[in-house]
Amino acid sequence: MAQQATSRPVRTARLGRVVGTRPSTVSAVALLLPGGHETSARKPSPFAAAAIRSLGRHLARAGQADGLAAHVVHYRVGGWNGAEAQLARDAEWAADEVVRRYGDVPVCLVGVDMGGRAALRAAAHTAVNSVLALAPWLPEDDVAAPPEPVKQLVGRQVMIVHGTNDERTDPELSFRLAERAKKANRDVCRFEVHSDGHRLSQHHAEVRALAANFVRGVLFGERFARPVEDALAAPPPLGLRMPLASGFGKTLR
Repeated sequence: MAQQATSRPVRTARLGRVVGTRPSTVSAVALLLPGGHETSARKPSPFAAAAIRSLGRHLARAGQADGLAAHVVHYRVGGWNGAEAQLARDAEWAADEVVRRYGDVPVCLVGVDMGGRAALRAAAHTAVNSVLALAPWLPEDDVAAPPEPVKQLVGRQVMIVHGTNDERTDPELSFRLAERAKKANRDVCRFEVHSDGHRLSQHHAEVRALAANFVRGVLFGERFARPVEDALAAPPPLGLRMPLASGFGKTLR
């Protein structure tokens, strides 16, 4: 008798447990979107999740008193996979899950690398009020394919942060996307981390301080640091090539 083949269970996206200490009352959520690959049907790398969890701990500490919960999104697979845009779909599912768990609370999508693209793409979800994309992976301009959309960013506050020496994801592509987005939405800014690479490790403290200031501002109405205010108010290209000053975070005003 022929042995029946056993089919593998279909993987589903899920939210990781609350990063850090869970607040007694959750009033806002940061969804942490790890990096990924352009094409892959394999299980996502645990290293990518661990990398963004570290940022999540910093954000959680900064917003704990205000009721911030941070969750890592665990994708179904590790690849964007063309028109399927699976990482973006998983980000949308995660926003739905936040609404189911916590009700009507604002959500900031925080993405790194391919997760940055997922954050930007999934911004249309009604629970999302803001996007923070760090070193986002974006596709090359292609006359045979439609450009990366920006309409979904209208009504959201958006910050992109990119190292000028990033050899993995092209900072010029994130500038071009920010330039198009700014035409439709004035609440878009972009910071350049001069001489830094893809991991933004040379200015680690400054990037984390910038991320925390933005997240607290968009989710809880805290006043932005002066450089963030200036970047949002400045016309292109000034507000889209704002240098991240060394020592940012030690004195935010």
